[in-house]
Amino acid sequence: MASKTQIALEDFFPAMIEKRGTEGFMDELCNGFRLLMDREKGVITYESLKKNSVVLGLQGMTDDELMCMLEEGDLDGDGELNQMEFCFLMFRLSPNLMNGSRRLLEEVLMNE
Repeated sequence: MASKTQIALEDFFPAMIEKRGTEGFMDELCNGFRLLMDREKGVITYESLKKNSVVLGLQGMTDDELMCMLEEGDLDGDGELNQMEFCFLMFRLSPNLMNGSRRLLEEVLMNE
């Protein structure tokens, strides 16, 4: 039986929002999406995630871990992440945002 691997990432999102504001933070999330996306398809695919994950310092991730990451954010089941799914996943992966920043999340989503 395969076990899910958990990756510990330091959560800088609250500090980024405080420093850059909600619009600046959303701009950064969108820049991250563009960094990882397949240029021709306009979405993050398994192949584009694998190819571009080095930029994020994730070159040590296995194929299974990358696939699991993609599946975690794939809300519509198409095997790819569009920009909305990516941003939603990033919010879900930020424990500090999810554990008491509902107001902040609503403000960011309203500005988007």
